[in-house]
Amino acid sequence: MSKKQKQLEKIRQNISNVSFEDLDKVLKWFGFEQRQPKGGSSHYVYELKAEPHILLITIPYKRPFIGKHYVKQALQILDELDKNEIFVTI
Repeated sequence: MSKKQKQLEKIRQNISNVSFEDLDKVLKWFGFEQRQPKGGSSHYVYELKAEPHILLITIPYKRPFIGKHYVKQALQILDELDKNEIFVTI
């Protein structure tokens, strides 16, 4: 199992204790581009241009862990991408 797959599995096994940095790495591995907040916002936007759609995920930067809802949402989108084979597999 590759390092990337281990990181993704670690997130799946404990969605309550996912740091922003860990989820950031995984989303970037899947091809998402990060846009940093402007004007004091704490929410980061991740964008993936997968023809014919553009996928957006908004995640608030929070320490020490991201809320479960945001982790579940990101995992659901990654699963859909995997199922539809829109990206190169990790």
